[in-house]
Amino acid sequence: MDRDQLFKLLDEFKIETPSWGYADTGTRFGKFHQPAAASTIEEKLADAGTVHKYTGCCPTVAVHVLWDFSMGVDAQQTAQAAEKHGVKIGSINPNVFQDQVYKFGSVCSGDERARSHAHRHVMDCIAIGKAVGSNLLSLWFADGTNYPGQDDIVTRKRRMEGALRQWHDAMPRDMTMLVEYKPFEPAFYHSDIGDWGMAYLFAKGAGPRAKVLVDTGHHYQSVNIEQIVAWLLDEEMLGGFHFNDRKYADDDLTLGSIDPYAVFRIFHEIRNAAEIHGQDVSGIAYMVDQSHNLKPKVEAMIQTVTTAQELFAKACFVDRKKLADAQSRLNIVDAENCLKDAFATDVRPMLAEWRKRKGIDPDPMSAYRASGYESRVAQERETARAARGVASGGASYA
Repeated sequence: MDRDQLFKLLDEFKIETPSWGYADTGTRFGKFHQPAAASTIEEKLADAGTVHKYTGCCPTVAVHVLWDFSMGVDAQQTAQAAEKHGVKIGSINPNVFQDQVYKFGSVCSGDERARSHAHRHVMDCIAIGKAVGSNLLSLWFADGTNYPGQDDIVTRKRRMEGALRQWHDAMPRDMTMLVEYKPFEPAFYHSDIGDWGMAYLFAKGAGPRAKVLVDTGHHYQSVNIEQIVAWLLDEEMLGGFHFNDRKYADDDLTLGSIDPYAVFRIFHEIRNAAEIHGQDVSGIAYMVDQSHNLKPKVEAMIQTVTTAQELFAKACFVDRKKLADAQSRLNIVDAENCLKDAFATDVRPMLAEWRKRKGIDPDPMSAYRASGYESRVAQERETARAARGVASGGASYA
């Protein structure tokens, strides 16, 4: 692959950043405040626009409806605020886990009030998506049980199936439903969408515009995520990713901080699907979902995005003709070295050149730090929070 081919692929490789990634976040044990953290949707969009300004590849922002949209506020105002900061609203993420009515689940709950509450909320989210021009409805459920016998598993499965079909049919024709899975937490006996196979079946049953969302942290130890990706691609059921990294479980660590080779292998399977198997991979939604509890918010996002670009570029440089030849000769060493050689390639000079061609600084992190953005907004936001009578970071998760 020559540079022009790589640059074309980099032009198409867009990464959506999450509004909640710019806010003060934490663990169930506590939340650590940062003066520059965003506490309003306007501040989150300003941060997202800043990341896009210095990286050139983050044109959309995922929003979490209960955290980002206030009752009585015109959703189109949020879309206009995003455009002011050089970005657009991306995926719409309902919140069917935080309200007290969801104690025993949302659409899978035995409590009809909880199911009705969740249904109304998701329908509201679809309406918000229409208003802001979003084409993605991203669904994650905390539904499950903590103890054997707590509820009937099959009954809960059927409730989920019915809800997803209703929402799918209510979506605009240009909207895609992304069904996410997670093996555990907060449900520790069984999760109602516990793995990719369950998400696949739910999405298939919902309708043709439903796909599977793969969160790279939502797996048990040693799961071969790239095999899951390859299968979903071949079944035309891969909708997108939530990028993060993990050491033990759903740690929400910065992408590539623990196992960059694993992320590279995922991108390798995507490029294989496109270049070897002739599959259309242009519709895959690449999104970040990380909890920057300790790192500065914008810096962590820039680090994540540039790392993703590097690992994607490395995967583009796998010599697939050589790889196919080694595989045909059953030469395992040569085949593996095709991947290892590409992974060892220093793609940073080429990414710097790509950025120059885009008219942005070749070193996004240094340029961002030199701008003084963090210290400026830290002072402004501390002053604004004090004027609103809000403690630093506010009380909600994001």
